[in-house]
Amino acid sequence: MKDQFDKCTECGACDEVCPVFKITGEPLFSAMNRLKTAEMIFYNKEIDDTRKESIYNCPKCMQCESVCPEEIKITRLVHEARATFAKKGIGPLEKHEKIIKGIQKKDNSVGGDPGKRLDWLDEEFVQKKSDTLLYLGCIPAYLVKDAAHATYHVLKKLDFDFMILEEEGCCYTYLYESGRTDLAKKYFEKNVEKFSNLGIKHIVVPCNGCLKCFKYFYPDLLGRMDFKVSHVVEIIYALLKQRPELLNRVEQAITYQDPCRLARGEKITEEPRALLKMCGSTLQEAEKNRENAICCGAGAGIRSVFPELSIDIAESLLNSISTKTIATSCPFCTFNLSYASKKRNLEKEIIYFTRIVLDALT
Repeated sequence: MKDQFDKCTECGACDEVCPVFKITGEPLFSAMNRLKTAEMIFYNKEIDDTRKESIYNCPKCMQCESVCPEEIKITRLVHEARATFAKKGIGPLEKHEKIIKGIQKKDNSVGGDPGKRLDWLDEEFVQKKSDTLLYLGCIPAYLVKDAAHATYHVLKKLDFDFMILEEEGCCYTYLYESGRTDLAKKYFEKNVEKFSNLGIKHIVVPCNGCLKCFKYFYPDLLGRMDFKVSHVVEIIYALLKQRPELLNRVEQAITYQDPCRLARGEKITEEPRALLKMCGSTLQEAEKNRENAICCGAGAGIRSVFPELSIDIAESLLNSISTKTIATSCPFCTFNLSYASKKRNLEKEIIYFTRIVLDALT
């Protein structure tokens, strides 16, 4: 970490793209100052409340890292700062703690009724066996149910072999993101044991938070995993690339919004665009797209703790898009952008991409 801090030349490139700094104008909320704050934390220097807030209002969107000429892992250092706060007993924040207690009580991060997790399923649940698990995640199951519904039915129509769980539980990314790595490790182990007992070798997710958690956070705390993780856009693209004749073109003009964790994190930018074009969509581009795309403002816990900031960032993104209809491959983006559109009267429709694919398959 010291080597990372020493690399910074204070060029300011990261501040030009930091969504929180651009919205708030608060110097201590800039990416460069977050780096300095993290360094102060590791060297046990006293920090004020604004600096502490800056560690928790970072959406970990990686825009700063994408432009850093020294390739400093700023989001990793933010994570380590949060973990250090937790170890010292001065973090997470009160609102984080409320969500964490809810996760421990209801086994999901959105306060949903576990008995209603499968309300989106419009057929009788039958537990089948497969070594591939479609892990739907809390947000699709409870908040963006059409994403869960469409994803499930698209994979069925494409004869993809998979199973779902009646009692799926949470991936526990929120515990890790808040800095509570002690709790996260405990719950990660619980899930790994469950997957192992079920013989799961492949986890397919529609949720980008689940993707990052299973693919990176689990190995970070537990070591190498015995299962691979894929985003559903990769699976559907691979299947339909071989069988495009299954699609009936549904003409519509849309903008594809690149989620941070897919575009910058996984470099998955062309597959969703190709899929949407195969479905008949005429694509327009946002002012900034692909690896330069604007963050939706929801990630790394800031939606639950700093809702107005999250909505302000989302509004900024929506105002940069000219089409009324926006497609994305992140259910959290779908949720936050839809909420911001309604709250700020922007009249935008945000659709999870599998809804478009399902319409074209029907």
